Amino acid sequence: MKTKFLSALAVVLTSAVVGGGIGYLASQQFLNNNQVSATPVANDESDTTTDMHFASFSAQQPLQLPDLTQAAEMGVRAVVSVTKTEEIATVQSWNPFLELFGAPQQSAPQTHRQTASGSGVIIGSDGYIVTNNHVIENASSLKVRLSDGQNYDATIIGTDPTTDIALIKIEATGLPTLPFGSSDALRLGEWVLAIGSPYDLQSTVTAGIVSAKARTLRVIPNAFSIESFIQTDAAINPGNSGGALVNARGELVGINTVIKSPTGSYAGYSFAVPETIVQKVVSDLKEYGVVQRALLGISYRMVDQAFLDELGEKYGIDEIGGAYIAEIDPNGAAHSAGLKIGDIITDIDGVKIDTHANISEEVGKHRPGDKISVSVKRDGKVKQFDVVLRNKTGKAELTSSIDAETALGGVMKEASKEILRKYNASHGVLVTEVNRGGVLSNAGIKEGYLITHINEKPIRSIRDIQAIEQDIKLIEGTYPNGRHIGYVIVGK
Repeated sequence: MKTKFLSALAVVLTSAVVGGGIGYLASQQFLNNNQVSATPVANDESDTTTDMHFASFSAQQPLQLPDLTQAAEMGVRAVVSVTKTEEIATVQSWNPFLELFGAPQQSAPQTHRQTASGSGVIIGSDGYIVTNNHVIENASSLKVRLSDGQNYDATIIGTDPTTDIALIKIEATGLPTLPFGSSDALRLGEWVLAIGSPYDLQSTVTAGIVSAKARTLRVIPNAFSIESFIQTDAAINPGNSGGALVNARGELVGINTVIKSPTGSYAGYSFAVPETIVQKVVSDLKEYGVVQRALLGISYRMVDQAFLDELGEKYGIDEIGGAYIAEIDPNGAAHSAGLKIGDIITDIDGVKIDTHANISEEVGKHRPGDKISVSVKRDGKVKQFDVVLRNKTGKAELTSSIDAETALGGVMKEASKEILRKYNASHGVLVTEVNRGGVLSNAGIKEGYLITHINEKPIRSIRDIQAIEQDIKLIEGTYPNGRHIGYVIVGK
């Protein structure tokens, strides 16, 4: 298998996937509350008393609903069905009884093909299509079916597992497209359409309202994930993943990605990656082939009631709001700009910071080298800093390669002193999760493996992994039982 840094990070499914469309599911009960509106009406025009009675709105009154027909027609033409074929490897079990009788046993891995489908949105008349990473990950081949029934082979331009966005392309011209709108301009209660291919029912349109913005669900298993979902009550189901969230003007404001449901089908709320993140990721993938991820270089906690109850008195904080800087990277952007541990970030570029999603989205819009304005509360006073964002290696410059941690296809964490003592090692990074289809998985590396060397260079921190620029040829480390194993990564 070729080991040039891979960009696919397998997404852990939290529930069964029907048709492979919606890859993330979370459980929650859903309750509908119906309220009857009422308005006061006077008993009699000549009555000078203040007696009033309340009358419900008449069922015969016409509802003032928006006309969504044009938006639906525009969206349907530009939304496609995406079908992937994946090669699944299986190993035949060894049977000792057959061996006793000298019967031959096949030990070589066998493969079978599995197909799954989702949706995509044409954003370029020359064939560029945006979809979800989990729709196309591990694909050995991709097929795209347009709304008029035409079929095309598709190639992967790039993927970003941290936002679950992918860019693919078909060889066609003159295609209908959806223009980008503004997810920042969306208002709660605004009507939106979800367009996709649920259960392989192509060109399905459902309507709902924006229920919330900047939601964090913690469903993307990546240390650098960006989650700032648009929440709607438009019905989406397996197969809608990668499809369009469209406003009443027919503009693309999000990519439908997640269901929050107790069943795996629509029974609650749906979530979309906002246009601000989609546009940035797509632009990076087209221009650089990789996403240019900018970081502040801090660890923080939101100043909510739980924070005040636990640490408010200790730190002299008695007001909810903002993000408390708990740790700061000495090589990071925030430290270089003058921010300190104990500062409370109140806004970024004028956007109030009150959730994790706010920070993720506002920083995630930018590239390393971009300057942002950060306001912080320090010693009771608000100060403003200009911060030049940096990449994962602590440099304010763009990169031309996928970071090694993403390329390995897993989740890792710094090894504590206790872990190092347990492994009888002086340094290393612990593998806490292995994703199917990545370098770690294909090499046979399991969870609990302590990586001590890559390409014969010592690995003391995740930063050391991120700094690797060469193809990964050799991974060395140890397991909790003390067994030291090296894995040679063999290219195709």
